[in-house]
Amino acid sequence: MPLLIIFIIIPLIELAVILKVNSFIGIGWTLGLIVITAFVGVRLLRKQGISTLLRANQKMQQGQIPAQELAEGFLLALAGALLLTPGFVTDALGFTLLVPATRKALVHKVIAFITPRMMTASSFQATGSFQEGSFKDVHSHTDSQSSHEKITIEGEYTKDDK
Repeated sequence: MPLLIIFIIIPLIELAVILKVNSFIGIGWTLGLIVITAFVGVRLLRKQGISTLLRANQKMQQGQIPAQELAEGFLLALAGALLLTPGFVTDALGFTLLVPATRKALVHKVIAFITPRMMTASSFQATGSFQEGSFKDVHSHTDSQSSHEKITIEGEYTKDDK
């Protein structure tokens, strides 16, 4: 539901701002400004994205987890999406995310938001290991075994749709 509200409210705000800017400077300049901010934003995004990617690669080569760089990469991707969305409000938000100081302040919040979810997701991973003899031998059937005991039979099959 919150996403639906965002996808309804943001375009309405953008439209209102575009119409207001249009009334001051005209349609040609308004459209030109929207296109120019997209191009400038993409160039800045490419430069900062490559820098972040190189830092992440460097940390991985040192055997460290590039958590901060991954969070910055997420914020840069969000900035790119905002900059490519036509409008002045989304461009302002996108350019704000391109400022390194703003991004660094938000990186810690992104990591704090994601870390508990990663811990919860990782708790469902298998922790045991396979050991020899841990599976019951299917072929060693004794008479003392109950007929209600389930037996797994391995095999292959082919589905013929004739």
